[in-house]
Amino acid sequence: MKLRVAVVYGGRSGEHEISVRSARAILAALDRDKYEVSEYFIDKEGKWSPGPILPEPAAQPDIDVVFPVLHGTFGEDGTVQGLLELAGLAYVGAGVLGSAVSMDKEMTKRVCAERMLPIVDFVSLPRSTANVAEACAALPFPVFVKPANLGSSVGISKAHNTRELEAAFALAAEFDRKVIVERGIVGREFECAVLGNEAPAASLPCEILPSREFYDYDDKYTLDLAGIQLPADLPPATTAELRRLAVACYRAVECEGMARVDFLLENSRGKLFINEINTIPGFTSISMYPKMWEHSGVPFPALLDRLIELALDRHRQRNATRFTR
Repeated sequence: MKLRVAVVYGGRSGEHEISVRSARAILAALDRDKYEVSEYFIDKEGKWSPGPILPEPAAQPDIDVVFPVLHGTFGEDGTVQGLLELAGLAYVGAGVLGSAVSMDKEMTKRVCAERMLPIVDFVSLPRSTANVAEACAALPFPVFVKPANLGSSVGISKAHNTRELEAAFALAAEFDRKVIVERGIVGREFECAVLGNEAPAASLPCEILPSREFYDYDDKYTLDLAGIQLPADLPPATTAELRRLAVACYRAVECEGMARVDFLLENSRGKLFINEINTIPGFTSISMYPKMWEHSGVPFPALLDRLIELALDRHRQRNATRFTR
């Protein structure tokens, strides 16, 4: 009997289009000899088609496991994960806590700092901040300004002076109530894929070679000019440390299933910094999460099989837990 997999995609976030592209790749790669696949599309207003998954146990008897492919707000932040927990459904990826912590860049940094993992100096500011330059006075220019809860480089700017900082803050504040301002790192950008539940493993990392001043949304998805070095050209000791930090970050935020951890390597000191963690990484034709695993010996269809296995395993463990006296 085939396993019934529901792919949920689209969503209300600024990453809607990326979600659709990721879902198309997943739908094309799922082995139809193993899986009976259904689609749940969420439009930009939040309407589900053909209808919503209900937050009631046994309300969806035709679904064995859900594959959420929802990047950003209302999908990668623990909200949909909470819905699926209430529905009693197995689902791919991190749970409510891991999703919420990883989605919030400030909370990720705080958790990593508590574990003594390397993070870039930053300031977290509410949207209502009146004097942004004064609040960021401790950070030298250039700085990066980001919405605290968004991905795919949406709303991110690099500011070289006070005027650019204020404009960047206004843009980021359109996308979130909280804005992160980080010290700019002059160096190289790397990514590492992590897979697993209690015993996560890291792939070989890749280096991102931006065509612009930094790896922004257009460089990722529009221009098709960014370069990639896979595997990353790093000394073996640096590669080993990057993979160790990727797993350490994954464990720190209590991630499960999958994540992509992004790094910065500062030229002046040769120091690695954890930049952020993405619990539902891209699965588009250019996305690095599946590419890194393919290079590490796990082809795309096998990767999807493994993610579904991990989801079912966690669900079995959860069902063995008592929730009443």
